Amino acid sequence: MGKKALIIGDVQKDFCEGGSLAGGGGAAKEKPKATVPAAPPAWTVAAGRNLTSGTGLRYDGPLSAGGQPVQAHLRVTPAGAATGTLTAGLTTADVVAIDGVTYIKAGLSFWQTYASGVVHPEYFAGRWAKAPVSVPGFDLPDVLGPKAIAAKLAKAPAEPPTENVNGVRAYKVETAGAEYLLAATAPYRLLSVRPKGQDAPRITVAPVAAPATVFAELRPRVGRLGGALDPNLHFTPGTLTFSNCDQNTNGCTVNVPAAMAEPAGAVPDGARAALRASITSRGEALGSCTGSGPVPANRAMVLRCTVTGKLWRHWMKAALDNPGSYPYEASARVVGEALDASAVPALLARVDRERKAVVKPKPATPGPSESGEPAVKHSERPEVATSQTPGAP
Repeated sequence: MGKKALIIGDVQKDFCEGGSLAGGGGAAKEKPKATVPAAPPAWTVAAGRNLTSGTGLRYDGPLSAGGQPVQAHLRVTPAGAATGTLTAGLTTADVVAIDGVTYIKAGLSFWQTYASGVVHPEYFAGRWAKAPVSVPGFDLPDVLGPKAIAAKLAKAPAEPPTENVNGVRAYKVETAGAEYLLAATAPYRLLSVRPKGQDAPRITVAPVAAPATVFAELRPRVGRLGGALDPNLHFTPGTLTFSNCDQNTNGCTVNVPAAMAEPAGAVPDGARAALRASITSRGEALGSCTGSGPVPANRAMVLRCTVTGKLWRHWMKAALDNPGSYPYEASARVVGEALDASAVPALLARVDRERKAVVKPKPATPGPSESGEPAVKHSERPEVATSQTPGAP
């Protein structure tokens, strides 16, 4: 059985101040007294408490993604986890954010239209992937998360400028990431947000009315994030090779060396590379495989994955039973990976902890007493018999 020259197809070629002693016998200078940071204004403390102790925030309104308008429908938990959609006509992207990172899942048309700077958008279509900087155009948990907003409000002035929002006097707070409008009277409810760099109108804000439904959508989305790709990382691949393939019915291993090409400089924390490979023989599919690993400090690595399964096994058995020429070849690509599957359980545990804290259990329905009679519901205060006419003094 012979081996054909190997082919790599569709390979992404990206991826405390010091002082001094006085001399000359002079008196030592008095050390400056440490200053105590001023306490944040009382209204910002109350607003922050209202944000973080609530059920989360609901955002509905226009955003700009890749310079194009989209409608955002997002639900954000008090800690900053989020779920929702971005919609433009018939094009929709699912959105989820967890642990400070935003991910999207959308078809090819969305990637082509709203993430024009992404190389090979077809690699990411239909898969969960880390949102590029242009989609949705801001750091969702940091800009829209109640906990993050509360931290920003702590630096707001005691008397910020005000404006009228639908008849409500509102404080306007400008931050590096967004403009926030909050009711100027207690409990200082957040009314709208405009992320920086957005030309669209402000996004309207309201408390989440049914937090259980938010977590019911959020949790399964987080559970499917294992192996989510990262379009912000680009790699230069080397020459593909095979190992443990000849006369092996159990599988065939594909090896591809790769080096990170972008971003330049130090390797980003948590950066990973993912290999996607497939093997064919004379146009007949023999199977595919995936593999991934962390990017080391020197930016170079060898990625491997093994094709197994019925297609490879039957093809190899046929080759062994009928001696002759059986060429095979592989195509592969190397892309960035945002999240390893092993990290998902910890993220789910985080979701579950917050759900337990935010979603209050429904009160138990009174059941029958031990005697079998319906339980009697008593008022909080004892009822008092009176001969007076109701309402009379």
